[in-house]
Amino acid sequence: QVQLVESGGGLVKAGDSLRLSCAASARTFSSYGVGWFRRAPGKEREFVAAINWRGDSTFYADSVKGRFTISRDNAKNTVYLQIDSLEPEDTALYYCAAEKSGTFYYILSGQGDSWGQGTQVTVSS
Repeated sequence: QVQLVESGGGLVKAGDSLRLSCAASARTFSSYGVGWFRRAPGKEREFVAAINWRGDSTFYADSVKGRFTISRDNAKNTVYLQIDSLEPEDTALYYCAAEKSGTFYYILSGQGDSWGQGTQVTVSS
């Protein structure tokens, strides 16, 4: 397992952008598939985006397509989630999950080998 630490959240205004980071200390992180999830107050956890270990395959929830971009820098053991045109409905705790297989097959089912604690994103109107 790898330990994941998210950062980059904060209080922003509608229309702003944020880049969230999911960092791991283990170099093996570069071989993991990674996904981002979010949980809004009073709602179920929602899948947001995922990326495979090479970074050449990504998948997005329909609700975020066009505004969210997932990417990774394996040299830095970090996966990013760029969020543009933030909306109040994006307010949630965002957290990442890693999958040993290198794909995001299980992540799409809400499963992961490692999970972070999350970073809070709050969007004011």
